[in-house]
Amino acid sequence: MRKILCTLLLASFAVSAQAETKVPTSQAEISLGFAPVVKQASPAVVNIYAKIVRQGRANPFFSDPFFQDFFGRGFDEPRQRVQNSLGSGVILSDDGFVVSNYHVVGTATEIQVVTTDRREFSAQVVLGDKESDIAILRLQEADGLPYLQMRDSDQVEVGELALAIGNPFGVGQTVSSGIISGLARTGTATGNARGYFIQTDAAINPGNSGGALIDVNGDLIGINTSILTRSGGSNGIGFAIPANLVAEFLRQAQDGNDSFVSPWAGMAGQHMSADIAESLGLAIPLGVVISDLHPLSPLADAGLRVGDVVTHVDGDEVNSPAEMKFRMSIAGVGGTSLVTRLRGEEQTEVEIDLIKAPETPAAEETTLDDHTVMPGLTVSRVNPAVIARMGLLLAQTGVVVVDAGPYGGRSGLRPGDVVSGINGAQIEHPADVVRALTDPGRWINLDILRGGRSVSLRFRL
Repeated sequence: MRKILCTLLLASFAVSAQAETKVPTSQAEISLGFAPVVKQASPAVVNIYAKIVRQGRANPFFSDPFFQDFFGRGFDEPRQRVQNSLGSGVILSDDGFVVSNYHVVGTATEIQVVTTDRREFSAQVVLGDKESDIAILRLQEADGLPYLQMRDSDQVEVGELALAIGNPFGVGQTVSSGIISGLARTGTATGNARGYFIQTDAAINPGNSGGALIDVNGDLIGINTSILTRSGGSNGIGFAIPANLVAEFLRQAQDGNDSFVSPWAGMAGQHMSADIAESLGLAIPLGVVISDLHPLSPLADAGLRVGDVVTHVDGDEVNSPAEMKFRMSIAGVGGTSLVTRLRGEEQTEVEIDLIKAPETPAAEETTLDDHTVMPGLTVSRVNPAVIARMGLLLAQTGVVVVDAGPYGGRSGLRPGDVVSGINGAQIEHPADVVRALTDPGRWINLDILRGGRSVSLRFRL
C-alpha cells in the first residue's frame, strides 16, 4: 500500500511539472500563486523618472521693499528649484502611449521611462488633466512594446482579487495583492484627483502612483493614484482611477487632443442624504439633487430643473456629482446620455446631448502690457467654458483673473478672483480693466469676488 501511494505521488508531481502555466481560475489554482499573471502583465508596467523645475524665492524677506532697497532688486529675482519625481506608468499601446498620474509628470520638463528589460525612452505629456489626475505620455521612437488590455471597469465587483504593480519608494518593480474593497468612491482620495475611484487593499505606497491595478486575468482595471494614510505608508486603503476613464483619455490622445474634453453638465448638485430623501418623500436616499442649473446647460435644455433628482446615467446608478460627471465623461463629447429623472413621484428617462462647455459670450482673454500699472495681468470674460476651467460658481458673470502676473500677485490678486470694480468704475469686459489700470492715479481700489465673498484691495502706486 505504501509503495502504491508513493507511486501515485510521484505521478502527480510529474503531471504538475508537465502542466502548462495558466492564469488561476479556481480557488485551488489560486493557491498556486500569481506568478503566471505577473509574468504576463509586468512588462507593460514602467518606471517613470521626471524632473520638475519650480520657481521660488531665495528668501521671503526679499519681497519686502525695505530689503529690496537695502540689498538690491537682484535678490528678489525668482530662483529655479529642480525637483525629481518618481512614479510608475502603464503601456497602453504597442506604439508607446503610456498612462500615469498628472501629479507625477503633468508639469515635468524632462521625463525618462524605463521598462522592465532596462530600455530607456524619453517621453513627453501629450494630454493631461490635473482634476482627473491622469496624464497620457508618448514614448519617443518606441514600437512593438508590450501593453495591457483594458477591462470594462463597470464589470468589476467588490471581493475580486486584484494585484497592484509599481515602483514603491524607488526599490524597483513590486507586486502586491489584495481584493477590490469598494467601488464608486468619491471625495475620499488625497492628492490632485477629485473624482470617482476603485478602492483596494492591495498595498500602494509612494512611487506606486500611475502603476497598474490588474485582475487575475492580467487585464487593467485601474490606475493606482492615492492612499489614505497618517504615516505616509500603506494602511490598506488605496484608490485607483477606473480603466473606463483611462480608455477615454487614451482615445482623445490618439485623436490628437492636447487637453481632455469632458461633457459639460452645467449643473450643481448635492448628494442625497437621508434628511433630504425624507423631505422629498423618498424611501431610499438615492441620486443627485440638482441645486443649480446654468441657462445653457444641456440638462436645462432637456427639461430638467432645480429640485429634480438624477438617479441614473445610461442605466448606471449615480449618488454624487463626481459620479455623474464620471458617467458622462466615459460616454464622451458628441454623443447622448440617457438620464433617469425623479420629480415628485414621477420617474422619467430624458436624453441629453453631451456637449463641450460653450464659449458664449466670447472670453476676450487679455494680458495687460507695460502701458498699464499691472503688466502681465491676464483677465477673461466669464462664460461656461471659463466657469468649468476655473471652478467658478454657475451664476458668475463679469471678468475673472486668469493669471495675476508679478504686479497683480503682489497686490493680492489671485487666479479665480472676479473683478467687479476698479476705482469706482464697473467692470464688465476685459477692456474695462485695461482702461481702468492705464494711468489710474496714485491709488487703486479693487473690488473683487473671491469664493463668493466680496473683498476690497487698496494700495498706493
